[in-house]
Amino acid sequence: MAPSTDSNVKDKNSQVSYKKDINTKTGRILQNKKHSNDIFDVIEYLQSEKDKEIIFATDACRRVFCQLFDRGDLYVGDLPQEEDLMSGDRGAEEKYRIFMRHRYNNCVELLLENMDHEAFQVKEASLCALMKFVAAEGRHPLQNLDLIEHYSFPRELLRTLVEHLLSTKEDMSLLISRFQEFLEMDDVRYYVMSSVRDNIYRVMGRNKKAVIPIYQNNVYTLLSTINVPSQGSKLKHFLVKQAYNPEEWKAAKLKEHKRAFEQMWLQFLKFKLPSSMYKKILVILHESIMPQMSDPSLLIDFLSAAYDIGGAISLLALNGLFILIHKHNLDYPDFYKKLYSLLDPSIFHVKYRARFFHLMNIFLSSTHLPAYLVAAFVKRFARLSLTAPPTALLILLPFICNLIRRHPSCRVLIHRPSATEEPCDDPFVMEEEDPAQCHALESSLWEIKTLQKHYHPDVAKAAMKINEPLTEQEEDISEILELSTFELMERELKAERKTIPLEFDTATELLKSPREVLGVHFSLE
Repeated sequence: MAPSTDSNVKDKNSQVSYKKDINTKTGRILQNKKHSNDIFDVIEYLQSEKDKEIIFATDACRRVFCQLFDRGDLYVGDLPQEEDLMSGDRGAEEKYRIFMRHRYNNCVELLLENMDHEAFQVKEASLCALMKFVAAEGRHPLQNLDLIEHYSFPRELLRTLVEHLLSTKEDMSLLISRFQEFLEMDDVRYYVMSSVRDNIYRVMGRNKKAVIPIYQNNVYTLLSTINVPSQGSKLKHFLVKQAYNPEEWKAAKLKEHKRAFEQMWLQFLKFKLPSSMYKKILVILHESIMPQMSDPSLLIDFLSAAYDIGGAISLLALNGLFILIHKHNLDYPDFYKKLYSLLDPSIFHVKYRARFFHLMNIFLSSTHLPAYLVAAFVKRFARLSLTAPPTALLILLPFICNLIRRHPSCRVLIHRPSATEEPCDDPFVMEEEDPAQCHALESSLWEIKTLQKHYHPDVAKAAMKINEPLTEQEEDISEILELSTFELMERELKAERKTIPLEFDTATELLKSPREVLGVHFSLE
């Protein structure tokens, strides 16, 4: 049933009514100070139950108070209580500025509350209006500047805004993505980093370091959008322009930005995180976090804690440690021992298998690794191959051959004379966690010989390569890292096969009945 005409007219009149009311009162406030009480009605719309009224009133408040900032009509200094306005010998102008400053504070409080509104359009309008106020307060500070400080930036307003972005009850990722636009401003970014650091310390400390998934996800979303410029010369986009000695301002120094970035991340990573978040952070750690830190080696505690979780997180943590060892001279003697302990049958059946072998290839790429260490990895992989699926074996076999190519001293595992004689016990100790104590160099790769009888022809063919002299050129395994069982089956089904003749004449009578076959014989007679 279509809505009645009367209802449509009422809605239209209502829409015109609130817009006309807000615009009229906004104009009167700005035109004549005697209409200053109209600001109560405009601010009241910020608490409306209708989203459109809130958004329209938000824009009106932004226009009003930004103009009042520019006119100098807001009280500057420690704000007196509103109850004290009637007493004392203050002039009319001063009373007006104190009155409007109180209304400005009321407006800011309501806009901050509306950042938690259920409608995103209301949140977005409130956020943008508050950032306009940040810029206006920066140009026209509401507090008398300390003679030592000299630099004006509304840190308290921005701190409160960040506090609402980092909600403990609601996912704010969409609003944070909208806030990313303001992080392009160098001064905003600098003070946001400081505010986030303090907020994490306060919230996580108050919750006795327990995991707070929603809050920590909001923090991660905000942190992952912050990037520090690579050069100090790029620090020239500021929301608030400083007139006094701007080059000495902390927000204009790359060193201070890196320090704030480092302290912010370290504060976040010192607390326990949801397991899913460890993966997110470790994946971006080497590209987005380490290069922007003054001292990346400070991440050692986080990486060590992440390794103890196990599984994919342990492997990703070792990737971070590997970068610290090679690029930042970190001394971590147990690295390869920890890596060796990750090798178990589960690595062939997890979704991060491709990444595992990619990182393993990087970790074992150095030709300066001792022979006993490489032999331990080769032998452990060979033993695990006995129970590995074909898709994993097609990665594992060329990977083992590549390791032997890099380290010719490990060829003894292939050409050990005793391996061809009568059967004997394998000296390799699979259960040993220390690669230096597993006796891998005393063993042989009989497991690869066994795989030459594998049921899958591609696996058997790959295992056969160990019978021939290995070329110096390594095999590229990058294309098969993502190989799945389905793709392997598809490849087999699409492969061209030659017709193999079984006898000189093609058999055509095999499916005929005995009577039909006899009929054929009678006709021949």
